[in-house]
Amino acid sequence: MRSRALLALRTAGVLTGSLALLLPTALPAAADDVRGDQYWLGEYGITEAWASTRGEGVTVAVIDSGVDGSQQDLTGAVVGGTDVSGAGGPAGELGIGEVPSHGTLVSTLLAGRGHTAGQAPGALPAPDPEPGRPGVTEQGPGAYGQYGRGPDGVVGVAPEADLLAVSVWVDGPTSGPNPAGIPVEEQIPEAVTWAVDHGADVINISIGSTSTEWPESWDEAFLHAEENDVVIVAAAGNRAGGLSQVGAPATIPGVLAVAGLDRSGTASAGASSEGISIGVAAPSENLVGGMPGGLYADWSGTSGSAPLVAGVAALVRARHPGLSAAEVVNRILDTARDAGPPGFDTLYGYGVLDAAAAVEEDLEVPAENRLGSMAEWIHLYRRADHPDPPAPIQPEQAPPPTATVTPPPAPTATEPFGSSRALGAVVVLGSGGVLLLALVTGTVHVLRVRRRTTSAGTPEPGPGTADTPR
Repeated sequence: MRSRALLALRTAGVLTGSLALLLPTALPAAADDVRGDQYWLGEYGITEAWASTRGEGVTVAVIDSGVDGSQQDLTGAVVGGTDVSGAGGPAGELGIGEVPSHGTLVSTLLAGRGHTAGQAPGALPAPDPEPGRPGVTEQGPGAYGQYGRGPDGVVGVAPEADLLAVSVWVDGPTSGPNPAGIPVEEQIPEAVTWAVDHGADVINISIGSTSTEWPESWDEAFLHAEENDVVIVAAAGNRAGGLSQVGAPATIPGVLAVAGLDRSGTASAGASSEGISIGVAAPSENLVGGMPGGLYADWSGTSGSAPLVAGVAALVRARHPGLSAAEVVNRILDTARDAGPPGFDTLYGYGVLDAAAAVEEDLEVPAENRLGSMAEWIHLYRRADHPDPPAPIQPEQAPPPTATVTPPPAPTATEPFGSSRALGAVVVLGSGGVLLLALVTGTVHVLRVRRRTTSAGTPEPGPGTADTPR
């Protein structure tokens, strides 16, 4: 589904850079606990929005470390993909780079289907009936157990949307440089172009940088998305790595940059950043997502906020197929709940995500993207006779961005999960003026890795071990 209206894009500044994988001392959690821990489903209007749509007919591309389509909550979700790094699998489902599991974590939040423990691998049960209809009851003891294809695991914001997996290589101290030698500044525009040309209605990019600027070589790809009516959602980045302002690609005109909220719904002190390019804020702390091998992880970071908003964009596109990408973005912005100082501000953007209002509210929105137009920006700032584009305004309280981050201490693990593998603090995604950090748009703190269990709380047998959760 794609109308031909212009999408636009816009700017700002910085990401973070620590990536910690902390293995747990906690006992394995039950799968219904995983479902029950998805507080954002109820608190941000997502279950209410599901009364009318779950994203059916919409295709979302995930540009990340690769998406494992065999993960139990993603069975049947990934309908295509590619690798643009030269080092991954041809369909984009092989995890690569410094954090191979990151793309799968992101994808479960966006379009996880859930599952029923003990179900044969690859089996695709019929989608669940609408909650609230006669005869529909809870499938398990946990909250939200009636949603998805079973009571276990993660249900994403748009559980009936299709996914395209586009894998990129993120350099890091553990993975080293891309063995194929393709720099990230070439991978990103190729990934965006491929996604547009293969039917994406929405693109999620949970990758960020230390620079508000982007290579000129990216212009054409993001303009191509705009001209083909594709919504692009990007994570704003995180303060925890030592940087405080949003960076590219979240600064590109028209891109919907997503800031992070803590569990109480206020701007996250660690798992978010600040800048004039922020469009909306969504949860970035106390997140839970699915990993390859049947594992689940508690994690934080705006790389988790972005897929929540990308999922809402998919719901809006499914509910209102006649809207342009710019109008979809504007519905999300105009229905956001104001937070912080009245009106737009650099912490919350236009406000806090309200999925139900974005999907259902009766309102008219401007045809032009409130976040800008890439075509207009190129016309103004890429002309040979025009001076360099102005740097985005820095918030007064924000310190100057820096790409130097001190690595955190290496985590340790407690049996029975085995020894941990410390991931480097900064994952450098490129060179030459744009320093792309961690597939987390800042930091992804994996706080706890859970073995999957049934909704009754008993261990569920399955592939994978918990001592190498990468």
